[in-house]
Amino acid sequence: MLDLIRSTHLPAKLQYPGVGSSMGIDLDTLKALQQAWLHDFDWDREQTSINQFRHYTASIEGLKIHFIHEKSKDPNAIPLLLCHGWPGSFLEFIPTIRALTQPANSSTSKNVSFDIVIPSLPGFAFSSSPPQNWTLDDTARVYNTLMTKVLGYDTYAVHGTAHGVAISFTLYDEYNTTARAAHLVFMFFYPTAPEEIAARNISLSPLEQFELQRSVEWGVNGMGYFAMQTTKPNTIGLALHDNPVGQLAWIGDKYIDWSDPRAGTHPSVLTKNEILRCVSLYYLTGTFLSSIYIYAQDPGAFEKVPRRARTDAPLLVSFFKYNTAFWPREVIATVGNMTEYKNHDFGGTFAGLDNPPALIQDLREISRYWSN
Repeated sequence: MLDLIRSTHLPAKLQYPGVGSSMGIDLDTLKALQQAWLHDFDWDREQTSINQFRHYTASIEGLKIHFIHEKSKDPNAIPLLLCHGWPGSFLEFIPTIRALTQPANSSTSKNVSFDIVIPSLPGFAFSSSPPQNWTLDDTARVYNTLMTKVLGYDTYAVHGTAHGVAISFTLYDEYNTTARAAHLVFMFFYPTAPEEIAARNISLSPLEQFELQRSVEWGVNGMGYFAMQTTKPNTIGLALHDNPVGQLAWIGDKYIDWSDPRAGTHPSVLTKNEILRCVSLYYLTGTFLSSIYIYAQDPGAFEKVPRRARTDAPLLVSFFKYNTAFWPREVIATVGNMTEYKNHDFGGTFAGLDNPPALIQDLREISRYWSN
């Protein structure tokens, strides 16, 4: 990998340097990441860090599913399934594992800890690729089997980001006797349009107004990757298959653009090294192409309109200022038994990296409503 990184020649300068990152990743940023990859990054060190946790694989429906399973010492710990999306991986939850497995208090001083389960999506990292026409509903079914039949939990809570939100909501809705609480940082349906907010006379705070504007801008200027990965995944996947710097540009752009501009400063741990670790996992496991099939295989995974889940289980929601999309609480309240709605002024799409303390505390609130 290092030889390919070293031999990749980037342009001396952009033809239109004034555009900054408005047309994609900034050239100077990419060059700095390339140099950090060569001179500062150490994959052996990262492997040692990753291997602090217990990794397993299970065979479910003919698929090899990789997952981390870290248990609390408390026999009454809540089983918690953490579901990532693209371009995430199990790595985005690692900063939360130790804290969540240790006893701590919720906002009402209720003591809580969790048994943590973090699977890799089919086609991601160390999980095998699924058959053609595999959907996120299929992944939800496999995850429910993992939690109940493989690991033996009668009930569990679920948390989701990106595609993991669609999986989590399916578990919350369709597997409602086993998935007994859900915590989401994104939604499974299209962002709420300003026109709908106005028509419903929904009042927004200054923070929510900022998030709405960012959501609108993302819908206009931020969806190029979505179109490519949904319609022509082979083109971009094959082009970048053996090109680590190319994957860094494609994936790194999302980590930068979808995160807080203050990323890497407290409380964020989303540093250059973390971006390089995430991209290295994709490259070294050879899963860039298989991972982006998640868009083409299930183009309707994110629904056009909200729908009500068939459960009375608690639904907790946390938003972070620099997420890519926005939904007001009045809309989210229509899809489930919403018991918590938090909005944080630091963080973005990858909350487990961009603001782990806030995510950890919000997940602990599950205990306030948890019942077996």
